[in-house]
Amino acid sequence: MDVRGFIRYLEYEKRFSEHTLKAYQNDLIQFENFIQQVYGSCKWPEIVASQVRSWMAVLLEQEQAPASIRRKLSSIKAFYRYWRRQNPDLSDPTKAIQTPKLKKRLPVTADATALARLLASFPEAPDFSAARDKLMLELLYGAGLRRSELLSLQEKDVLRAEKRLRITGKGGKERLVPYGEAVHRALLVYQERKNEIFPGIEVLILTDKGKPPYPKWMYNQVKRYLGTLPYLERASPHVLRHSFATHLSDAGADLNAIKELLGHSSLAATQVYTHNSIEKLKRSYEQAHPKAKLNE
Repeated sequence: MDVRGFIRYLEYEKRFSEHTLKAYQNDLIQFENFIQQVYGSCKWPEIVASQVRSWMAVLLEQEQAPASIRRKLSSIKAFYRYWRRQNPDLSDPTKAIQTPKLKKRLPVTADATALARLLASFPEAPDFSAARDKLMLELLYGAGLRRSELLSLQEKDVLRAEKRLRITGKGGKERLVPYGEAVHRALLVYQERKNEIFPGIEVLILTDKGKPPYPKWMYNQVKRYLGTLPYLERASPHVLRHSFATHLSDAGADLNAIKELLGHSSLAATQVYTHNSIEKLKRSYEQAHPKAKLNE
C-alpha cells in the first residue's frame, strides 16, 4: 500500500483536479507522519481503528474545523477502499468510524441589486485590465462557472454565434452553457482589447502581463471587487457561482435546468439552492408579516 499509487489512480482514472490531488496527498502524508511519530512506524495494513481515532482527537485538540477533519478522514477512507478492491482480505480500520457531522450551512450569496450596481460601475470604454475583470465577474455570475473552469477556458470554447460556452468540468465532463447579452457584450469588449495587446493567445483570460491566470491570482482579483459589496460574509469566485444558482432558483427556474447549467452530477447537490430561497422567504415573512412574531 503506497500513497503514490493511490494518487496516480485519482489523477489518471478519476481525473481529479490538481487542487484535490494535493489535498488527498497532504491528508495521507499528515496521517502517516502522525502514526510514525506516535507509534514508531507506519505500516498501513496493520493500522487499527484506535490509532485513527487518536489522530482525530489530536486534530480536535488543535481546534481544526469539523469540515477539515471530515475531509481528512474521508481521504483515509478512500485510500483503504482503493486498496481493498485489489486486496479484499485487507482490514479497513476506518470502517467503524463515522465521519463527523457538519452543521448545515447554506451557500453565501451576493445581493442581486448590489451585483448589478457593481457590474454597471465599470467604465464604458475600459482598458484591458478593467475589461478582463468585468468579463471574469460576468462569466462567474452570468454563467455559474467554477474558478477552475474559468481558468482553463480557451478562445475556441467561446461559441459566440450560439452564445454558448463549452465547459470542461469536474472529471473531464463537458457541458454547453448558454450566456446572456451582458456576458456577450463583455466578451466582445475584452476580446477586442486582448487582440490589440496579446494577439493569438488561445487562453481566454490573461493577466496584465499576458500570462495564463492561476487560482490565487483569480481569487484575489474577484475578492477585491466583491469586498466592496455590503453585508457579504465571504468574497470569492464561488460566491458568484452560488449567487447565479440561487438567483435562478428565486426566479422560479427548474431545478434540473440549474443542475445541468452548474454541471452537478446529482440533483442533491443542487437542492441546497432551493433551501436558500426558502430561507429568504422565511426571513421576508418574519420581517414583514404582522402575525409572524405573535408567538414570541
